[in-house]
Amino acid sequence: MNTSELNSFIVILIYGSLVLLSLLKLANPLKVNRKANFWFGIFLFLWSTFWMDEVLLLVTGSTVEFHSLLVVRFVQFLTPIVFYFSVLFYTNPSFVFKGTDLKFLLLPVAFLLCLLCAELGYSNPFEYLSVILILVQALFYTGLSYIIIRRHQKKIQQFSSNTEGINLNWLEYIIVVLFIVNIIYVIYNLFYDPTSLNFFINAVFLLVIYWVAYYSLKQKEIYPLEEKQRRELISIDEETEKEEVKKKLISDEELIKIKAQLESIMATRRPYLDSELNLIKLAEMLSVSTHYMSYVINTGFGKNFFQYVNGYRVEYAKTLLKNTESKFSILGIAYESGFNSKTSFNTTFKKMTGQTPSEFKNEVQVYKS
Repeated sequence: MNTSELNSFIVILIYGSLVLLSLLKLANPLKVNRKANFWFGIFLFLWSTFWMDEVLLLVTGSTVEFHSLLVVRFVQFLTPIVFYFSVLFYTNPSFVFKGTDLKFLLLPVAFLLCLLCAELGYSNPFEYLSVILILVQALFYTGLSYIIIRRHQKKIQQFSSNTEGINLNWLEYIIVVLFIVNIIYVIYNLFYDPTSLNFFINAVFLLVIYWVAYYSLKQKEIYPLEEKQRRELISIDEETEKEEVKKKLISDEELIKIKAQLESIMATRRPYLDSELNLIKLAEMLSVSTHYMSYVINTGFGKNFFQYVNGYRVEYAKTLLKNTESKFSILGIAYESGFNSKTSFNTTFKKMTGQTPSEFKNEVQVYKS
């Protein structure tokens, strides 16, 4: 099989994989992240159309100018914004479109006008302008999506003690990889023969698509299914970024009282050993609202929920690591301490102590010997 035939095979795999994954996301058999998966499914389908020219060539045996169709070009232009909507709903499932969101139509309308003008015979200036709009829209919404995901990763630390399954790292990595690949492709198009790069680009895209398939299908529900709890947590997220959070939600006396109760529960009942512990569960133990609990942890301890709970987990892990007679492995200690994976254990432990669990354990053994 020569390079051309191998590239054709990869193109078929890319198109088929994207269409299949799109249908799976739209059907959403697990019924999780419904709005986000709907928009992500649409994004995947739109993404698949970029290989339609090559697929039709392989099927019909003749060149088909699929991308030259005005409707197709316009629909493909919407790909970055549809991806942005999926990110928006992953990070805030309670988001509702408002009248002010009509601003999202500005670039698509401008692009459509450019296409219509080009069709009427004013090809050169409007073709150039349409290319500029494609680049602007792609960069803008890709960058905005990346910023939203980064904010989300900070926000979830306000209510979750284990963020590994809900931090949307896979989306962040996809954005970075696609951005780098597209830069390489543009540079190569400017200075070299673009056809010689097709095999490499398509191979990378195929790997990215399989990466997307794996992580998007295993993505669990990010926020609680119960609407009231979901809205409470999202509102706490938003408040932590505003100046108003500095205002007192409760008196100093009440703050000291709840802080003492919290410390007592953490010491006696050790809820941090529950790997699924979240702000809602902890607030229920003290019979206070999630807003009050968040305020007490943020103001009383100067930490977010993630830092507060994992501080206890790390200290508990230290006692297990210091016990040279313990039969627990590093992974066993991670689970015993409330972490849900060795990766999150290593990362959090090193961030809080400056050492990995293995390094800490070895140091203790050397000291004792």
